[in-house]
Amino acid sequence: MVIAAWIIIVVLFLVGIAGAVYPVLPGALAIYAAFFVYGFMIGFEPFGVWFWLIQTTIVAILIVADYAVSAVGAKKFGGTRASVIGSTIGILIGPFVIPVAGLLIGPFLGAVVGELIVGTEFRQAVRAGIGALVGFFSGLVVKLVLQLLMIVLFIIWIV
Repeated sequence: MVIAAWIIIVVLFLVGIAGAVYPVLPGALAIYAAFFVYGFMIGFEPFGVWFWLIQTTIVAILIVADYAVSAVGAKKFGGTRASVIGSTIGILIGPFVIPVAGLLIGPFLGAVVGELIVGTEFRQAVRAGIGALVGFFSGLVVKLVLQLLMIVLFIIWIV
């Protein structure tokens, strides 16, 4: 039972880390679910109130940061709501249309197309696309760091 639990936990951790890159995967929620798998299959004894408060706070920050960082990136480069919406659509669709490269092209093209649809001049639309890309990468770094922190705290807590 312990070996099965650890296999599930590791798979959930990997899905969580992959979710930082591919937004269609659950990300932080998969990592959070791994804690419950550990609890139900091995035991909740190592976890206390502080563990759950810290981990839940990190998950909440991740959920907010996931949307806010990309939007801030597009806005800093002069983008409007249209580039934020377009970038979000591009992030979701890009990896399916163009595997791997879609992660880079999707948010950029989505922001550019979003701006062009509302009548923004091409040069400014491209600038907003660059901002969306910068925001995407900034968010990616933040998510990876915080998700790795969740995993490290879990390991420290159970050892």
